[in-house]
Amino acid sequence: MATIDLSPLYRSSVGFDRMASLLDAALRSDTSASGYPPYNIERVADNQYAITIAVAGFEDDDLEIEVENGVLRVTGKKAEENEQREYLHRGIANRAFERKFSLAEHVEVTGAALKNGLLTIGLVKRIPEAMKPKRIDIGSSPKELLENRVKSES
Repeated sequence: MATIDLSPLYRSSVGFDRMASLLDAALRSDTSASGYPPYNIERVADNQYAITIAVAGFEDDDLEIEVENGVLRVTGKKAEENEQREYLHRGIANRAFERKFSLAEHVEVTGAALKNGLLTIGLVKRIPEAMKPKRIDIGSSPKELLENRVKSES
């Protein structure tokens, strides 16, 4: 597979570090992309999302959820079992895992719940008022508009 060097992008742009990092991570082959554990991402409402991860066999204490620099990281590590078992067939994967999800700006984790072997993480996108579209009323006089502009500049 051909690789793309993104270092010129880092040298010639300001403020796009996160975008370049996302592109770099997407293009880099990731050894943790094994497909385990399986997960779903769904839209619950307009600005609400949920990530559901199949973590059968894991308890609350075996799981850890962290958010750092716009990356949600879910790790699972089974506590060591003291009792020795003799398996005739072992098909249930209780191996340690780490899943990472890149969160868009203004997306926050609202909570998590574990039920029936499914870990559900709630997310909400909270857009600040300053970034929401605002309606501008159209005045009747261009002269008033220019007078207001002059007053605000002084």
